[in-house]
Amino acid sequence: MSRFLSNELSKLAPYVPGEQPQDKKYIKLNTNESPFAPSDEVIKALNKEEVSKLNLYSDPEAKNLIKAAANYYNIEENYIIAGNGSDEILAFIFKAFFNSNKGVACPEISYGFYPVFCNLFNIKYISVPLKEDFSIDVNDYANICDNVVIANPNAQTGIKLSFNDIKKLVSQSSERLVVIDEAYVDFGAESAVPLIKEFDNLIVVSTMSKSRSLAGARVGFAFANSSLIADLNTVKFSFNPYNINRLSMIAAQKALEDREYFKFCVNEIIKNREFIVDFLKEEGFKVLPSSANFVLAETNVISGENLYLKLKEEGVLVRHFKDEKINNFIRITIGSLEEMKIFAQKVKKIIEEYKI
Repeated sequence: MSRFLSNELSKLAPYVPGEQPQDKKYIKLNTNESPFAPSDEVIKALNKEEVSKLNLYSDPEAKNLIKAAANYYNIEENYIIAGNGSDEILAFIFKAFFNSNKGVACPEISYGFYPVFCNLFNIKYISVPLKEDFSIDVNDYANICDNVVIANPNAQTGIKLSFNDIKKLVSQSSERLVVIDEAYVDFGAESAVPLIKEFDNLIVVSTMSKSRSLAGARVGFAFANSSLIADLNTVKFSFNPYNINRLSMIAAQKALEDREYFKFCVNEIIKNREFIVDFLKEEGFKVLPSSANFVLAETNVISGENLYLKLKEEGVLVRHFKDEKINNFIRITIGSLEEMKIFAQKVKKIIEEYKI
């Protein structure tokens, strides 16, 4: 820490992303990336002609990308903003609408960036307990006046809320904003995007990183009432008008248009998730019911931290969290079937060694 850092940021604890080690080749099941390459349509579109235009700024209004998203979600273009990943979109939301007086209520276990944004922007943060089974009860938010931010399916549990639960949550109070972060929605939950036409206090956030195989392109969206989108654009154009690069815009547009490939990837990940859940249960693991592209699992044979470390030694990366309620779990990203089979072999070997 330098002597020039502002006092407001001196105690800031930054978000810790998943490991990206370079010391050897790992099977990466730790950062919820897709195991599949981008669509062939994406790869064809990123041609020499488009690369040669990198001397020019990108479209600050992302018109073609917004149009593709509007077509896919069947909503008006002025109900959409695009950003440099959903993390930037979330930052715009936190900056635009939340403050130290009317802050943010989130589940006690959720995406780690939410409290980081609160600390960065001096926003009041409220942690709402989960139920015993790690699910969210929307009734727990009924008397909360602060704004609400929930990932659906939830990070890090993968447990989903129903469409009716989301509607109930938004309906509880018209005086607070509800943000539904749908990073994992395509793997088994129902999107709340249709509700934005009914409620002016709802923002739905989406990303191209997971089900669209574009984690490295960094593209995300928010869908909301046009007045909320106008507010977010005010923040964007006050911070970084050219926030999405030219090639990422093209990649995201083509990924949205290639619906067949999207369906293929999602269906394969769901099948592979079912395979690994069955395996883990057969090995005596407790596995939370996931509707995401990852599963959270624990065993009484070996601690979550030690299992994570043993798997890393074996060349397989999973995620381990220090949070007290889930520190005996590991989070496993759903990869290709081949990767899942290797993971299963390594886990079986480690478990057998610990049983001896």
